[in-house]
Amino acid sequence: MALLEVSNISKSFGTTSVLRDISFTMEKGDVVSIIGSSGSGKTTLLRCLNFLETPDQGTVRLNGETLLDASDKTVPKEAELRKRRLHFGLVFQSFNLFPQYTALDNVVLARELLLREKCRDKTQRRRIHEETVEQARQLLTQMGLQDRMNNYPHQLSGGQCQRVAIARALALEPDILCFDEPTSALDPELTGEVLRVIRSLAERDTTMIIVTHEMSFAHDVASKVIFMDEGIILEQGTPQQVFDHPSAERTRHFLANYTGL
Repeated sequence: MALLEVSNISKSFGTTSVLRDISFTMEKGDVVSIIGSSGSGKTTLLRCLNFLETPDQGTVRLNGETLLDASDKTVPKEAELRKRRLHFGLVFQSFNLFPQYTALDNVVLARELLLREKCRDKTQRRRIHEETVEQARQLLTQMGLQDRMNNYPHQLSGGQCQRVAIARALALEPDILCFDEPTSALDPELTGEVLRVIRSLAERDTTMIIVTHEMSFAHDVASKVIFMDEGIILEQGTPQQVFDHPSAERTRHFLANYTGL
């Protein structure tokens, strides 16, 4: 059984069809890179997987459990949506850190709020806080930010802010970590910082979906590549299949704009 099964996902905004019959699977430890031109539906697909958008049709199953069936028009309660979202951690293009909190506090806050919902006892809450802070320290150290934990976002570079955002997503222990063009707002030097972190996560068998325009990185790190064009999956396979031996003329034309592959 695949870890994730996405079947026949379609999404329109008004009369504009953004996703059409999207289907793919992934196993635990897979790194799936989604590539394609701007406007091809990549970000909308991530937002559907993270329950920030509702598809018009299709299903999403995780470990055999149906998280989404668009044919069921029952509106889930907010608590149920939060529960479903916890399966997917999403790292945005623009960091979305809380400016009034330090790097450490940004990582601690989300997990602590989650755990506090399940615990009313003050003694347990104190223990949860201590454990959460320790976990956040470990994650920030893993991101190479052991000397920046008490800095505020405005005191950090863009690459450092993005690494804090990655640590925050990991703190919620998602089944799948999703990246929406994580380096698009960074200059080339800072891009390298973030890509090295994502590469290290891949080496630890972290299951990830990465929307990216970094073709060389996708070629080297991904176990599966999906090429999207005008809302459909035009081609998918191993990096060698998609990058080195693309079957579709549109894929070949797209990749011809990138060098160093």
